[in-house]
Amino acid sequence: MNNQNVPPAPATPANTAHAANPLNPVNSQAVGVDASAAAGAYAGAGVGTTFTGASSGKQRIAVLGAGPMGLAVAYQLARDGHEPVIFEADDRIGGMTASFDFNGLHIERYYHFHCISDHAFLKVLDELGLADKMHWTETKMGYYYKGKVVPWGNPIALLKFPGLSLIAKFRYGLHAFLSTKRNDWKPLDNVEASGWIRRWVGKEAYEVLWRRLFEYKFYNYANNLSAAWIWSRIRRIGRSRYSLFREKLGYLDGGSNTLLEGMRADIESHGGVFRLKTPVTRVRMEDSVIKGVETPEGFEAFDKVISTIPLPLVSRVMPDLPPDVLAKFGSMHNIAVVCIIAKLRKPVSENFWLNINSPEMDIPGLVEYSNLRPMPHHIVYVPYYVPGEHPLYQEPDAHFIEKVKRYLKTINPDLVEEDFIDIKASRYRYAQPICEPGFPARLPDVALPVKGLWAADTSYYYPEDRGISESIDFGRKMARQAAA
Repeated sequence: MNNQNVPPAPATPANTAHAANPLNPVNSQAVGVDASAAAGAYAGAGVGTTFTGASSGKQRIAVLGAGPMGLAVAYQLARDGHEPVIFEADDRIGGMTASFDFNGLHIERYYHFHCISDHAFLKVLDELGLADKMHWTETKMGYYYKGKVVPWGNPIALLKFPGLSLIAKFRYGLHAFLSTKRNDWKPLDNVEASGWIRRWVGKEAYEVLWRRLFEYKFYNYANNLSAAWIWSRIRRIGRSRYSLFREKLGYLDGGSNTLLEGMRADIESHGGVFRLKTPVTRVRMEDSVIKGVETPEGFEAFDKVISTIPLPLVSRVMPDLPPDVLAKFGSMHNIAVVCIIAKLRKPVSENFWLNINSPEMDIPGLVEYSNLRPMPHHIVYVPYYVPGEHPLYQEPDAHFIEKVKRYLKTINPDLVEEDFIDIKASRYRYAQPICEPGFPARLPDVALPVKGLWAADTSYYYPEDRGISESIDFGRKMARQAAA
């Protein structure tokens, strides 16, 4: 997207990541932010303590969670001479960046890509000697609207878009342009997002380009989101272009697993230890001092504990925290995701991002990953974001798979049943924090009121969305703070 046309795009898990959609970027798990924006985010995200440099003296520190943030914490601790022990309930590292065997193809369960602004991510690649594994590709975006795929993502496409009047296009483009140029998010922190957008772009553009994005990503939370949080997506997307009409995104040879295994090897080479399939059931504390952690294998003593598990899970493993802190953790809301990945013999379209506005489809978009990263077959991700307590999330995988197959064949009528080589569903209950107006004030401090205990997840680099690069940057800084 460019500074004059920042379009909504498909939902994305984790980046996570999270893409070209202001509401569903990836990667949510994958898009970076420049240093000045990150500094502002950390200062306003309830961190409460200045990040400092590493201390002397080796410490044995438990790290809860082996997603990108947990790995970054352990990576920094190990390199600073400490002994991190990483506890992960899953049978693999990576969290939402983890890969699986997709019928002979090793690929992420939830798609990820990278931008040229992913400074913390690129720095780690360089430190690991993996910079040559990074590749940059020019990508395209389209819009499926009124039964047709049309170009999207640049000023000409906006002008030619069939669903808006000229004045609506102007207002939409002006809002995107000014949001991209804006640097100060704090005046938007207590502003409700959907009303803020509607006032700027008008009812017409909101109905066509925004309403479904809010409704199909946030459901009952759609009308109580922070404008600063949504603005950060518009800004990030607008700054991802290297010219007015062209966008370049990146991928790693071997996908995210290349980074994950590189970090794992470096952590272990510096004395770190991984405990996979070993969930922490309780963090033990006495007289407001950390003692260690309990797992199904028993108690283990530690000097300090750093948690990177989703905030809604913190109260379960730290029930002895003060009641006011537990109440804050208990008030956090998250969106779940059911992500369908399809392996096809034919492409759906030529676009990496395909936005969707169709009354017959309950999705805001899809990602054709093979239009970014070369692969032997065509790979398409279709994420369904939905509150975990919603009845839709309780539906079996087959419910989502059958709908996705029908949608793909509708978008590209040349696709037939024989073109579907394989199709799978993955679920993640805590895929995306919900950031209401005034969100930073609701977050507990990273340094909890127990000596030797820290806790954070992707909520803490608000107003930025989930991202591998943001998680790495925040995790390394938190590690230095905790060890100081």
